[in-house]
Amino acid sequence: MVIGILKEPTAESRVSMLPESAAALIAKGFTLLVEHGAGEKAFGSDEAYLHAGAQLRPREDVLKAADVVLSINMPRDGDIAFLSAKTLIGVFQPLYHFNLMQRWAEAGVTVFSLDMLPRTSRAQPMDVLSSQANIAGYKAVVLAAARYSRYFPMLMTAAGSIPPARVLILGAGVAGLQAIATARRLGAVVEVFDTRPAVKEEVMSLGARFVEVEGAADASNAGGYAIEQSPEFQARQKQKIAETIAKADIVIATAQIPGKKAPVLVTAEMIAQMRKGSVIIDLAAASGGNTEYTRNNETVEEQGVSIVGAADLAATMPSDASKLYGKNVMNFLQLITGAAGALNLDFNDDLVKGSCIAHDGRIVHERIRELIEGRQE
Repeated sequence: MVIGILKEPTAESRVSMLPESAAALIAKGFTLLVEHGAGEKAFGSDEAYLHAGAQLRPREDVLKAADVVLSINMPRDGDIAFLSAKTLIGVFQPLYHFNLMQRWAEAGVTVFSLDMLPRTSRAQPMDVLSSQANIAGYKAVVLAAARYSRYFPMLMTAAGSIPPARVLILGAGVAGLQAIATARRLGAVVEVFDTRPAVKEEVMSLGARFVEVEGAADASNAGGYAIEQSPEFQARQKQKIAETIAKADIVIATAQIPGKKAPVLVTAEMIAQMRKGSVIIDLAAASGGNTEYTRNNETVEEQGVSIVGAADLAATMPSDASKLYGKNVMNFLQLITGAAGALNLDFNDDLVKGSCIAHDGRIVHERIRELIEGRQE
């Protein structure tokens, strides 16, 4: 089987697979074609790919010759003409781009979007959302510490004592848990909100205080994702957040709901109550943000508080982000290929079924199909 690795758009610093992972695939009998310069922003040089046994090709040659094409982001519009009867693997956010998925299906592309994998223990080795969110949670705290005008830890000095920073984390998913761990390592006092009571033990084991809000909807059947809450719960939640945020110096906001706009958890009134010089890092910025002021990839100053829209923090650490992503992809390829190295798609497997969006000229993912049919009605 021939696997092609595309160079990502200019704004993206990651690559689907670094040379070390490429070498492991080649050792298993795969042929790897890499677009010139694909890994340069992640410090994977063309020479390193050649040393690993890959072949460097122009983009069009990669698209024509590959059986499976790897691209983290959406390929270019003109690329799709070369992908008929081929397999495309990446992170395409089909819940937001379902009409585009329909066009790709009609073009004969088999599409796997790894952000749609079920959040199960079996999926963990190929869970790109978790591997990238882990990096984002770490970097969010580091970014906040760099912007914050005071220390994180408590210090006792000859010139006087410095109290520790107080960090509020909204959402205890993978990013939130890593943010807790990082903030605690830096010496901050950490409090955490999440709509899932089941994460309380994890939060407390990391040394943070879990702020409970009663009456959350049961998310046990949501495949590990957050779900939309009732208006009554949201009102109680905002009241609790308002009480807590007034004492916070740093807020790390991570709350997202797949396929929907991010919930606004931090209002203008709450921000007005925060101490001047405080910092909010909003990891949900790409889907609207958790604050009223969030703008993705921008920093907004309101009431003396910095609100940083930072949905792509994993890409600010491209070497490790690409390394982890590449290992996720390798594990996924192992799932969908047989012993002879050819595609072997078992749609009775919940991981294959859950991540495959299009196959045989049609949309095969039930939720995406429902979104398309709903739009046509």
